[in-house]
Amino acid sequence: MNHDRFKPAAGGLRTRVFQIIFESDTPQAKGFDIALIGVILASVLVVMLESVAQLDADYGVWFRRFEWGFTLLFTAELIIRLYCLERPWQYLKSFYGVIDLVAILPTWLALVVPGAQSLVVVRLLRTLRIFRVLRLMEFVGEGRLLIGALVRSSHQIFLFLFTVLMLVTIFASLIYLIEPPEAGFTSIPTAIYWAVVTLTTVGYGDITPVTPLGQAISMMVMLIGYAIIAVPTGVFSAEVIRSIRADRYSDEACPGCGHDRHEKKARYCLKCGTWLDENTPDPREEAHDEPSDDETPNDAPPDTKTPRE
Repeated sequence: MNHDRFKPAAGGLRTRVFQIIFESDTPQAKGFDIALIGVILASVLVVMLESVAQLDADYGVWFRRFEWGFTLLFTAELIIRLYCLERPWQYLKSFYGVIDLVAILPTWLALVVPGAQSLVVVRLLRTLRIFRVLRLMEFVGEGRLLIGALVRSSHQIFLFLFTVLMLVTIFASLIYLIEPPEAGFTSIPTAIYWAVVTLTTVGYGDITPVTPLGQAISMMVMLIGYAIIAVPTGVFSAEVIRSIRADRYSDEACPGCGHDRHEKKARYCLKCGTWLDENTPDPREEAHDEPSDDETPNDAPPDTKTPRE
């Protein structure tokens, strides 16, 4: 999240609070964010434990007390965030502002809408602040690299999925014709469900063929699933490797030997040692051409003075 567009309110205490809540370059700010993430995880854990019937029966009162404590704490935190900002509404319209607001609304709505408190699991989204705390935004470039590779391989992946869909439909139609309805194959869509589960080697076992031919088709589908499961992974991996190479290596050829697989930061050819940047002179040649202090330049006139007797 980019906090540069949020500005603190004028001077004093509000500015100091802004630096603690919205910044992450001081020990106090990092401590605040890490503590907030810990409280968020604890509140989500309470909601998950409350959904267990036995635990709710034994500790339901404590769960609800903790939940109200977390809600009051998050409400106070949101109010403080708005208090230290120059434009509070701008934060409320941002991504994290909406998440902060949605995180506290379910418990308050539970006062009028029973069961709404189960929606507080959306607080888990607030842990995305850990990217700011740990300064992981530098990995955004790597994320863009993966997205770019996925986009470039989208045609191959679409063709693969279309082929899989055709195979699933064919095998589902066959198994529907072969197997009796008593085995669970009551329709082609149901058979398609079985084919997808079998092809992906999940094998729930809720629908299984009972005839020898149907079982043989099942084995064929499972083997095909093992054979093709690596296809999209290979296509995507190839695009990722190609992107990494394009990002790291330059396509410019060496003016000396023609080698074209140099790193972008390379200054000399890996094979022949030629200076790669043709727009600037080679520093080694400049140093070699400069005369040393104890040498007389070639174009200097000779000393014609006669020493005095």
